[in-house]
Amino acid sequence: MSLEQVSSNAMFGGKQLKLKHSSNTLKCDMVFSVYLPPQAGAVNVPVIYWLSGLTCTDDNFVQKAGAQQFAAEAGVAIVCPDTSPRGEGIPDDPEAAYDFGLGAGFYVKATQEPWSKNYNMYDYVTKELPEVLAGSDLPLDTDNCSIMGHSMGGHGALTIALKNAGKYKAVSAFSPICSPLNCPWGEKALGNYIGDNRQDWEQYDACALIAKADEKLHILVDQGQNDDFLGSQLKPELLQQACQDADHPLTLRFQAGYDHSYFFIATYIEDHINHHASALWGS
Repeated sequence: MSLEQVSSNAMFGGKQLKLKHSSNTLKCDMVFSVYLPPQAGAVNVPVIYWLSGLTCTDDNFVQKAGAQQFAAEAGVAIVCPDTSPRGEGIPDDPEAAYDFGLGAGFYVKATQEPWSKNYNMYDYVTKELPEVLAGSDLPLDTDNCSIMGHSMGGHGALTIALKNAGKYKAVSAFSPICSPLNCPWGEKALGNYIGDNRQDWEQYDACALIAKADEKLHILVDQGQNDDFLGSQLKPELLQQACQDADHPLTLRFQAGYDHSYFFIATYIEDHINHHASALWGS
């Protein structure tokens, strides 16, 4: 699979790359970003996948989170895919709403028309993108990876880690949509992508997956207490209860004064990078 380099910028002794390829899974061209730390000049480095939230592209995290400095110190790469398929002919929300369609792939495998042709972010993140990276000349140890994300991407990170025991060494999230079964964002997305049978939605609901997880991977979650979406959409108390019921390890931190923005993410991203690096490097 050939990769086209869109841009390359020196950063903290490493490189911030933007790359492009033709996706067989999503039936369109896809852009993604990779930060390579300075250690990648000597060895293949572990990979942290970052999944962004609604309306985002790969640029939001790259430009706003301030993660590269800490990734450089820890010797880990960060791979940031886009949040949905894009391009001419890709269907969008009929009303052009922000919470469905373009920029809102929800990291699921759509089964309903017209979404099923392109909206398969689950397979893209878990299969195709890792295969593209492994087949490239990038100095990455793709077998040694972890996953994290924000909001919709936090939902994606949690569900993907829970559904793929042994694949990821660590998982964390900022302000995740903890139970799409029980919030308007999730009901809209899963109802359209997956169909009307709510039992089918459970495969993409972290709280439902916790009860039957084959691996008790420690989950780190940071949640701002001043988040406008806290009560209506995110509902971390449901994740907390699910983890208690299943004796699943969870560190849930409520941060006073913080909202849903990248100002919040930038404040605590160092903790998350270190959480992942410790697992990836086995320290």
